[in-house]
Amino acid sequence: MILKRFLSIGLVMFALAGTAVVAGFEMIFSAPEKPQLVVFDKTVEPAPDIQCYNNDAPEVLDNDGQIDVLVWNIYKQNRHNWKVTLDRLSRDSHLVLLQEASLTKELQGWIGQGHWNGNAVDAFKAFDVSAGVLNVAKELPAKACAYIELEPWLRLPKSALYAEYALSNGERLAVVNIHSVNFTYGTQEYHRQLSRLVAQLQKHQGPIIAAGDFNSWSADRVEVMQQALNKVGLKPALFEPDYRKQFVNGLPLDHIYYRGLTLKTAKAPKTDASDHNPLIAQFQL
Repeated sequence: MILKRFLSIGLVMFALAGTAVVAGFEMIFSAPEKPQLVVFDKTVEPAPDIQCYNNDAPEVLDNDGQIDVLVWNIYKQNRHNWKVTLDRLSRDSHLVLLQEASLTKELQGWIGQGHWNGNAVDAFKAFDVSAGVLNVAKELPAKACAYIELEPWLRLPKSALYAEYALSNGERLAVVNIHSVNFTYGTQEYHRQLSRLVAQLQKHQGPIIAAGDFNSWSADRVEVMQQALNKVGLKPALFEPDYRKQFVNGLPLDHIYYRGLTLKTAKAPKTDASDHNPLIAQFQL
């Protein structure tokens, strides 16, 4: 009888502890039921959440055929020097693709002060602040759509953004900014997230850049990533120097893939402003 009583008390305490953990998680985090896109226009306030954005009169992205791109997992701006480093890295950029961007007032201020336009994916909110991938450029894209894929263990979405930018040669540049699902058993969710984006890219006839934090930390994931991107004829940028963040097995997590462009330079320098080092590439039409 005493043993049964202790077991009953233990089960009740375990249930209460589990309820408290869930309640605490829900107090901190919230996630939308469907993908939500935030639009930053330097002439107006940020637009309400939508899934896709269309712009009937886009300005060209490139400068005389040149496109300088910065790709960086910014670690939710947790390092004290993120802003000064982002200022320096983005100074000559035509397109900035950020992952783990937390849309704090400070980051939104940086967007406004730099006279940037942008699109972000509201993957989830932490303490009511949105986090996800973010594209910024001087001009808004012709089209942008938000994508999310739920992390099966953490139950918080990872995000991706598909956008099309007008070019001076009359074409459109399709851009995928991705933060791939990470904590999974197997590659099912990883494959599904990439496949949805590749399905969009297969409809596009012009040049393409697909970049971001692919979380390609295993040979199986690398194979899934390469097979998916090969379907649309993308090839990887080779970096010199190459200080991309690596998993313990030496596999890099961040990549830039491209098609229909000439890659002039690509480098991945060191920084202590994030737990990832940035990728910087210069393309020519």
